[in-house]
Amino acid sequence: MLQLEHITKAFNPGKATEVVAVQDMTFRLEAESYAVLVGANGSGKSTLLNLIAGSVYADKGKIWLDAREIQRLPDYRRSRWIARVFQNPLTGTASSLSILDNFRMAALRRSPKRLKLGVDAAFKRAVTEKVATLGMGLEHKLTQPMGTLSGGQRQALTLLMTTMADVDILLLDEPTAALDPRSAREVMAIADRIIRENRLTALLVTHNIAEALRYGTRLIQMENGKIIRDYDQQAKSTLAQAEVVSWFDYY
Repeated sequence: MLQLEHITKAFNPGKATEVVAVQDMTFRLEAESYAVLVGANGSGKSTLLNLIAGSVYADKGKIWLDAREIQRLPDYRRSRWIARVFQNPLTGTASSLSILDNFRMAALRRSPKRLKLGVDAAFKRAVTEKVATLGMGLEHKLTQPMGTLSGGQRQALTLLMTTMADVDILLLDEPTAALDPRSAREVMAIADRIIRENRLTALLVTHNIAEALRYGTRLIQMENGKIIRDYDQQAKSTLAQAEVVSWFDYY
């Protein structure tokens, strides 16, 4: 379970340009739940993900992962339990390394940070089997540099790499925003399967209302750094796309 207690984060505090991105937020994600977060630009969505991942620290409040207090842990230490897929397919992987070496780096997420990029036959076989489940033919291209792949291929592999280290939480930061519609559908279907099969706790940030209604078991809206709507699975199932779109009509 992930729990935020009275979290506040401001940028440029005390100055005329001060922005309070997250305001006194208390928020909980139950284990194996899948929440979708929507909101206008500047509502605090990305800051919330950064606070959870450890990219920025809260000014006030506490963050708990199960019984572990993590709000002062840096992102590289939280990566043992928390994986993140970014909007830009070029972020989060090593472009110059092969697919196989990227998977090896992902597998070391819970290991001491030592340079151990050796790959044996058993590891290569395991990666081949995992990559084959994507149905993209990439299992035959494991020596190809990650940076030569399409955005959709790279996002799909990034999602799959989260399963190499047995993480608990998956943060999806607009993972389809830079993709064409077909690739976006494929990546979201892959994400949904990985979340279900690995029983992950997931938080998806999206501007795509169709995605927001189709995926997840909870729908949350942020505005001015606060949660203003929070629908559980039953309530979410009654929402129409036009109704959710109307939440943003005044922007």
